[in-house]
Amino acid sequence: MLLADAAYMLLGDNEPVFDPEWSAAHPVLTAMLDNPIGAALSKSEIQYSITLSLVACTVSAILSLWVAVPIGYLLSRHAFWGRNFIDAVLDIPIVLPPLVVGLSLLILIQFAPGWLQGQLVYQIPAVVLAQFSVACAFAVRTMRATFDQIDARREQVALTLGCSRAQAFGYVVLPEAHRGILTAATLAWARSLGEFGPLLVFAGATRHKTEVLSTTVFLELSVGDLEAAVAVSLIMVAAAIVVLMFARLWGARNLSI
Repeated sequence: MLLADAAYMLLGDNEPVFDPEWSAAHPVLTAMLDNPIGAALSKSEIQYSITLSLVACTVSAILSLWVAVPIGYLLSRHAFWGRNFIDAVLDIPIVLPPLVVGLSLLILIQFAPGWLQGQLVYQIPAVVLAQFSVACAFAVRTMRATFDQIDARREQVALTLGCSRAQAFGYVVLPEAHRGILTAATLAWARSLGEFGPLLVFAGATRHKTEVLSTTVFLELSVGDLEAAVAVSLIMVAAAIVVLMFARLWGARNLSI
């Protein structure tokens, strides 16, 4: 897929982006920007979608970690009634069709006060919430697998030596789980970047408002601008590769998620 996209950008009949006189005066900038990717990056709509994507994915990854660390630890360390049910519920966003996830969020928000609905639906917070609803499930899976690999006896030794449960968790468990936390954050970020279905249903795809990179591809295809769609796709592929390579190099290893 990546090779096909790159081949299209290189072999396609692309018209020059800049005026010939300006190109002659600025050859370096022309070489960098006089191509479909440069043309796409010069569009204000795509610049906005890149900015919103970076901010929303980062916020979604942070929120996912805040939820995944305590829930993953609870599911890993404690056996309680209803644990299997909670475990199954957490997997629902993973197995449901993306459009159904977005529709479920729309139905769920109907029970909120009217003023809150107006602040969420088809607004920027809806982008973060839609991404979080799916990314959090992957983060929880990762953190549970991480805590499963940490020897619980070290935590018990800390408790025996006088540490409280919170101190044992903070001083013993969390330092050993730092690679898993990094992996969970990167997976949540990458999953948020590729989210589309829930965003389209719950947040919409309004230019300069709720448009992110995934919905930009949809919008550019809908107006027939294939070059811009391919350029944005290449940006997303490159970002995903960088993030996942970061997780492979510095994240946890041998996790059975």
